[in-house]
Amino acid sequence: MGGLVTAHKKPLSAGMEDMFKTAARNAESAMREIFPPTPLQQNAHLSAIYDADIWLKREDLSPVRSYKLRGAFNAMRKHPDAELFVCASAGNHAQGLAYMCQTLGKRGVIFMPVTTPQQKITKTKVFGGLYVEIHLIGDYFDQTLAAAQDWCSAQGGMFLSPFDDEDVIEGQASIAVEIEDQMAQLPDIIVLPVGGGGMSSGVWRYLRGRVEPVLVEPQGGACLHAAFINGGPLDLDRVDTFVDGAAVGRIGLRPFAHLSDLSLKHSLTIPEDRICTTILEMLNSEGIVLEPAGALAVDALKDIRSKIQGKSVVCLTSGGNFDFERLPEVKERAQRSARLKKYFIFRMPQRPGALRDFLGFLGPDDDISRFEYLKKSARNFGSVLIGIETKSPENFEAFLGQLDANGFDYTDITNDELLSSFIV
Repeated sequence: MGGLVTAHKKPLSAGMEDMFKTAARNAESAMREIFPPTPLQQNAHLSAIYDADIWLKREDLSPVRSYKLRGAFNAMRKHPDAELFVCASAGNHAQGLAYMCQTLGKRGVIFMPVTTPQQKITKTKVFGGLYVEIHLIGDYFDQTLAAAQDWCSAQGGMFLSPFDDEDVIEGQASIAVEIEDQMAQLPDIIVLPVGGGGMSSGVWRYLRGRVEPVLVEPQGGACLHAAFINGGPLDLDRVDTFVDGAAVGRIGLRPFAHLSDLSLKHSLTIPEDRICTTILEMLNSEGIVLEPAGALAVDALKDIRSKIQGKSVVCLTSGGNFDFERLPEVKERAQRSARLKKYFIFRMPQRPGALRDFLGFLGPDDDISRFEYLKKSARNFGSVLIGIETKSPENFEAFLGQLDANGFDYTDITNDELLSSFIV
C-alpha cells in the first residue's frame, strides 16, 4: 500500500452544507428534462426475510441502468462551452457520459479497462453513437485512468472523473434528493455501495445527520476501508476486478474528504463469491437483474440483520449492467460461497474396484460436476480432480467422513485461490 495522505476533516459550515443541498436539488430538477426519477420500491421479499421495512432505490432502472449519468449530466451542464469530454471508466460512467454526449451533441473520448465486460462496451457504443470513441487500455482501472488523463492533457479536452470531481459528486447527490421526495419520512438506515466514493459521498453529504449510513465494498477492492485505517486515501496492493463497478484501487480524495467524518464502524466489506448468491437470489426470486456492484447493498443486509430489525432501510441498487455470459461464473461462485460445491484432488488406489468404492460414498443429493483421472501405470496411486455439487452443506460432512473411514487420501482445493483458479 502507498503512503499516508491526510484528508481534510474540518467540518463544513452550515452555510456550505445548505449551498450543497440547494445545488443538488437544482441538479435533480434539471435532470427531469433528460430522464425521470428512478423508482423507490418497497421489497416485500427482503422485508420478510430481515423483519424490516426494506426499500430499493432502483438506479439499475435509469436510462443507462446505473446512477452514473447523474454526475456526467451535472458536470456537463456546468460547462456548456466545452466541446470535448474525456473519461476513464469500468463501464457505467462511460455509458453515462456517452448517453449525455449524444443527448447534448458533445464529443466524448472514453477509456475503458481491457477487462471490462463486453456488454458494457457494446452499450457504451450504442449510447454514444457517432459522438464517442472508445479506447481499451489497462488491466486495472487505475492504469486506464492514467492513460485517459495523459491523453486528455495532450489533446486539451475536459477530463470528467467518475468520482473525484465536485460537480460529479453533486450530481450523484440527486439520488438523495429523490429519496427524500419519494418517502413520507427518511429511512432509519441507508446502505450505499462504494467504488471510488463519488455517489456515496454525495448521498451522505446531502443526508448527513438525518440517516445512519452503511458503506459497502467488495473485499477485493476495499479502498475506503483501507483509507479509514490509514487516515487518508492510499493505493491498494491488489484489486480483484470481479465486482468491476466497484473495483477501484484508491478512494477519491474529494469523496474521502466528505466521508471522513465516518469510520470503520460504518464500513462493510463483502466476499466476492457471496455477492453472487445475492445476484442469483434477486434474479430468481424478484426478477431483478443486478451487476455485482449493484448487488452489494442488498448483500450487506446479511451482515446487519440485527441492526436493521424493525427499522426502515433503503438499499441502493447501483447498476444492472450484467453480462449474462458471466452467469455460469456467478453460479459457480455462489455455489462455492454457499458450500454447495467443492473441488478435491484425490489419490486413487490403482486397483480394480477402487473407483466403484469411491462412487458408493456419494449420497442421493450429491452430483459429480467434474471428473479428471490421470492414471500412471508405474504407480500405485493415480490423481483425480473432482468437483462435487450437493443440496446441503451437511452432505459433505457425511461424504468426507466415509472417505476418512476408508483411508482415502484427499485435499480440498475449493478455497485455494491460486490452485482453484488454475484448475477450475
